[in-house]
Amino acid sequence: MSWDERQLAMLREMGLTAWTPRDAAPAEDASAEAAAPEPPPAAPPAYADAEHAPLGVQEDGFSYVGEPGPAAPEPGRRPAGIGQMDWPALRAAVAGCTACKLCSSRRNPVFGVGNEQARWMIVGEAPGEQEDRKGEPFVGPAGKLLDNMLAAIGLTRSEAPPERQVFIANVLKCRPPQNRNPQPEEIAQCEHYLKRQIELVQPRIILAMGRFAVQSLLQSQDAIGRLRGRVHRYRDIPVIVTYHPAYLLRNLPDKARSWEDLCLALDTFRQQG
Repeated sequence: MSWDERQLAMLREMGLTAWTPRDAAPAEDASAEAAAPEPPPAAPPAYADAEHAPLGVQEDGFSYVGEPGPAAPEPGRRPAGIGQMDWPALRAAVAGCTACKLCSSRRNPVFGVGNEQARWMIVGEAPGEQEDRKGEPFVGPAGKLLDNMLAAIGLTRSEAPPERQVFIANVLKCRPPQNRNPQPEEIAQCEHYLKRQIELVQPRIILAMGRFAVQSLLQSQDAIGRLRGRVHRYRDIPVIVTYHPAYLLRNLPDKARSWEDLCLALDTFRQQG
């Protein structure tokens, strides 16, 4: 694979040196590297004063701690018929969802962004504080890193044809407060929206970023280090597992592994013809 000057600049922004991946890496090499587990994410501390809490550092990507949003309706039921909804109905359902207690603390639901006929779909975990304010996934430093990663392989979240513009969505559409992990009941209520988004987009490949994205799509509790480096499937769609950009910001050596994952995703996509 050859890189133009723009792509080389993006790689430098990621802190990486461009290299040409082998066409067919030996399976035993990939397995050996995949078996190396990453350190478990640290549980976020509790802060009496959220305004002075530091940036989150865990792999899960919840990067910011901030004040709760305005009052919202009490939790109720998930809307019926999600599996038959079109895009406008699905957006409206997410906007008005009160299926779990996150509805009471969110500022804005974070539906997703990108081309609704995209060939590539990026699946993250849950909104952070900045995403909650803006209503868009992957903003702030983690979003900038993701944009640079995508640009390095010729993709973008900005307006572009479906072969270049990705669609980005999270498992959770509302921000978990106080920088905590998503709870199982929240994922159980919210992942139906993600499943319908995947059905509507019909991507040719999915990039799963972070532990909870991987768990939702692959129904696996294995660590990312054991799952990356090989091709998985979600309803016959190839899935490549990699680290969340917020985790990479605090664990710079793993940027090289994430770049390997991007190369694997690109090779897998091209092999589909």
